[in-house]
Amino acid sequence: MGLSKDDVIRIVGPALRGIYRCTQVCYRDEPPGAERRSVQVRFGSDASAEEMVTQLQQQVDTDGDDVLVHEVGTFSRLPVDTATGRVAGKVAVVTGAAQGFGLEIAQHLVAEGAYVVLVDINEAGAVEAAAEICGRHGAGRALGLPIDVTDADSIEAAILEVVKAFGGLDLFVSNAGVIKAESVKTQALKDFEFVTAVNYTGYFQCVQAVASILARQHQTDPTYTSDIIQINSKSGLQGSNRNGAYAGSKFGGVGLTQSFAMELIEDGIKVNAICPGNFFDGPLWSNPENGLFVQYLRTAKIPGAKTIEDVKHAYEAKVPMGRGCTTADVMKAIYYLVEQQYETGQALPVTGGQVMLN
Repeated sequence: MGLSKDDVIRIVGPALRGIYRCTQVCYRDEPPGAERRSVQVRFGSDASAEEMVTQLQQQVDTDGDDVLVHEVGTFSRLPVDTATGRVAGKVAVVTGAAQGFGLEIAQHLVAEGAYVVLVDINEAGAVEAAAEICGRHGAGRALGLPIDVTDADSIEAAILEVVKAFGGLDLFVSNAGVIKAESVKTQALKDFEFVTAVNYTGYFQCVQAVASILARQHQTDPTYTSDIIQINSKSGLQGSNRNGAYAGSKFGGVGLTQSFAMELIEDGIKVNAICPGNFFDGPLWSNPENGLFVQYLRTAKIPGAKTIEDVKHAYEAKVPMGRGCTTADVMKAIYYLVEQQYETGQALPVTGGQVMLN
């Protein structure tokens, strides 16, 4: 076979999701059970991806249970999910989900009926968080996997596991991000490159990995649409003093979002960004060792500030609504973008009025 076994899994799983018009198609490296209805498919040794999809469309019974692909394994159609909620039955992948904002996004999505894959460079944290979610919402509702968004092979490996577990995905939330706040006069190049690698290049590489999966689902079901949402920042809409590496990476993310949206809409993929205001209570800001309040106090970003509380009060005073952004604020934006079928390429501010579009 010209394509590798993993390549075939990446093709067949999403194609079957579209053919079946269902939420889950799980893969296993073994024959189907004798009690299940199955069809056997044998691809030619030099078959292309398009030829494989065409063959599946011709051979697979939409009412069947299993598809046994010769020398690859079995793809099983699982029962239709009965969960309710604003994203009921959807499969969502959230990066940077082992803790903080990403974890809270994942928890909200599951509560609204989604299956969620939590991916993070902190594998143990992602696995533990997924287990806790399953304990509250039921077995199989969440899966924790390792990912390094700066490593294309790591991303591909994680998405392959998503396809094996669910056949594909419906919503990709690019949330992983880092910050190194310092003056351009003194910041080390390695810190600038680290921020860029995670926030900008990492977003590009993640979209590159999931776009073909989402497109394949649309190919076999032209009525199907999916979503990629980048969690950007208000710093992607206006500059940030002594924080150029971060703001530059986020401005770049908006440019990628607009460009991806223009390209991928032909595959039924909507691509949008959410630009939250400052999430003061999360670890990014409040971590006592390296949170932004500590970094900004250290770099004298707020003139006259003597304590972390001085820095926090100064930032709260900049928001017309007088408080920081919360996960609940951002979730309303996520649900809006998923539900709104006539919107793509947008950078949606959720800033309490601190940044206003014109």
